[in-house]
Amino acid sequence: MSGVQMITVSEDDGGQRIDRWLRRLFPHVNQGRIEKMCRKGELRLDGGRVKASTRVEAGQVVRVPPLADSDLKPAEPRAMRISEADAKMIQSCVIYRDDDVIVLNKPAGLAVQGGSGTTKHVDGLAEALKFGLEDKPKLVHRIDKDTSGVLVLARNRKAAQALTAAFRHKNTRKIYWALVAGVPTPYLGEIKNGLVKAPGHGKSGEGEKMINVHPQDIDDTPGAKRAHTLYATLYRVASRAAWVAMEPITGRTHQLRAHMSGMGHPIAGDGKYGGSGQENLGDGWGAQIGGVISKKLHLHARRMVFEHPVTRKPVSVVAPLPDHMKESWETFGWTEDLAADDPFEDLK
Repeated sequence: MSGVQMITVSEDDGGQRIDRWLRRLFPHVNQGRIEKMCRKGELRLDGGRVKASTRVEAGQVVRVPPLADSDLKPAEPRAMRISEADAKMIQSCVIYRDDDVIVLNKPAGLAVQGGSGTTKHVDGLAEALKFGLEDKPKLVHRIDKDTSGVLVLARNRKAAQALTAAFRHKNTRKIYWALVAGVPTPYLGEIKNGLVKAPGHGKSGEGEKMINVHPQDIDDTPGAKRAHTLYATLYRVASRAAWVAMEPITGRTHQLRAHMSGMGHPIAGDGKYGGSGQENLGDGWGAQIGGVISKKLHLHARRMVFEHPVTRKPVSVVAPLPDHMKESWETFGWTEDLAADDPFEDLK
């Protein structure tokens, strides 16, 4: 066993969760052990008790309790095996790159992180995005597996800290495009329904879904969180479908998908929130538009504006539509340049 260790947080390590900070230093200490250290008050920060999610800052002192010899082994290097085809694929997704930041146009269907049954994901493929640097870029936010578009990664720890803080404090702007069933009215508006998670039916909770909660009922609904989305109906096809821009003011799970479904206009191809087999017959319901329109989810992170973590200047990136949405746009006679950069000026 080691003795008690008092470790000062370095400049580069500030802003991390204490569980991640500890596992980086001692990779063989599992999450369950860390949670137990926190509950028993063995792991302390500047003398105070902590939760696993407590963030450490540079200069603070962490008390690490005695660790077994097996916990002190160095991390074993993990061999990342990325095929040449996958390396070329993820490199082709880069739409912005400098010394501190990489931005991808993430393909629909590619998960951001690994999970149950997920072997190919951006976090694993990031080894192919080093471009001469020693460390792979780090994720600083997430988008759903079936959503395409702008995904930002940091190329060093300081950039990761600044960008993570920017996303956490909502100092970014994200505009999404979607094809929805029916035509939302009024054409320009906002949705303030709260969202609460309904458990899934699988052994590990798979299939969990967000349920809309009326704003007046949020405080009385256990687990409900406030959510806020701006939307703008840009173009429509009779009463069958519409091109909608959305800006999430909050960042709840499946927020845009649940909010659009809750107002009766599910996003095309969204089986979870619009019925996998239902076709929209002009009444504004059903996730499948029908005809030649793809059954894939039509939700795309089109544009993001964020403060550069080093220069502090605004960076604006735009991601072209994925092929299945591009084909739908062509079917309806729409082109990407028809939309204003900021369709929400009238709501600001």
